[in-house]
Amino acid sequence: MDRVIEKKTWNTKRILTIGGIAAIVLLIAGAIYGTSGKSKLDVDTERLTISEITKGPFQENIPVNGTVMPLSTFYIDASDGGRVEQKYVEDGAIVKAGDPILRLSNTDLELRLAQEETSVYGNQTQMQISKSNSQQNTVTKLNNMAAVDQAFKEAERIYKLDKDLYAKKAIGLQEFQSAKNTYDYQLYNRKLSQQILQQDSAMVKQQDIQTKEQYAQMKTTLDLLRKEVAALIVRAPTAGQLTNFDAEIGQDKNKGEHLGQIDVATGFKVKVGVEEHYLNRVFTGLKGDFQYGEKTYKLIVKKVYPALLAGQFTVDMAFVGPVPDGIRKGQTLQVRLFLSDQTTALLLPKGGFFQQTGGNWIFKVSEDGKKAYKVNIAINRQSPDYYELTSGLNVGDKVITSSYETYGDIQELILKK
Repeated sequence: MDRVIEKKTWNTKRILTIGGIAAIVLLIAGAIYGTSGKSKLDVDTERLTISEITKGPFQENIPVNGTVMPLSTFYIDASDGGRVEQKYVEDGAIVKAGDPILRLSNTDLELRLAQEETSVYGNQTQMQISKSNSQQNTVTKLNNMAAVDQAFKEAERIYKLDKDLYAKKAIGLQEFQSAKNTYDYQLYNRKLSQQILQQDSAMVKQQDIQTKEQYAQMKTTLDLLRKEVAALIVRAPTAGQLTNFDAEIGQDKNKGEHLGQIDVATGFKVKVGVEEHYLNRVFTGLKGDFQYGEKTYKLIVKKVYPALLAGQFTVDMAFVGPVPDGIRKGQTLQVRLFLSDQTTALLLPKGGFFQQTGGNWIFKVSEDGKKAYKVNIAINRQSPDYYELTSGLNVGDKVITSSYETYGDIQELILKK
């Protein structure tokens, strides 16, 4: 007799299927919970930098590199091109004002000078000849005027005499009229001669002025050429040390080419390069300082060069007070350039956290020190060591200032010791 076999409801296959579905549901629920709630991460405090918020003096400043330079520098350039014929000193020599440094040769310039000298001397000779001829011509005209004047006076004497005799009927009309005609002619001739003499004098005077102006112009040109030729011997413009002197015998130098410089040994300044981002905030009068040995020395901005080169502009800073002993030209200094006056502020120590947060939030450590959670903050200015904190934290609060690079979207840190 056959027996009915009961079918099992919870067989192995069904149990495994239901278990798998439940596991998937739990995973999905966990993911939803993880994304909707606060995600946490256990971290070792030994790998963290925990800093405390303090209140103290704050002065915004930026670190910049400065180079020690002479207080005054005179640059030496070739006023005219030429070939280096002779060097009188070497680079680094101490020179006095007017000392010869090198001699250039310029054949074209020297030939122009010789031609101009010949032209000036020829013009001077021609001026002397013209002046002599003019004087002789004037003497001739004066002699002629004297003769005309004498003839007029004689004609005037006879005319007056005959006029009186004619009135007394001692002579006839024809004789009187002849005397009158001679007088009128000599009167006209005298006036004409005077006019010619006046015109001649004015013309001679004008020619003399023009000749002198022409000669003066030529003389000026000659003097300039002589100065150019004399400048082929390059001399020190002032006393000091010759540096960056670049010239060798036989080398060709172009007009305006830099030959070297004279560093005046009257003091030093510091030439600083500043990022272009700060161009509108740097001006004369700003202060700075640097450490040298075990002392701090002060500086002040004296001149700002707004021209940009490789993303930087240049600033000249002068020493305020003593200059460090043993400081040398070309020496590099680490300078703090202060962009504000000193004030009292909440101070947040700098750290790697800023790279991920941009200064908008930070992990604040709880009072019991067991966890840290995100809080929003506001940062204003900064110095090499601190940020100026304006909101979000109080004095005594502790925060994590080390890097957040591995935290991702973690909302809360569980601090393990």
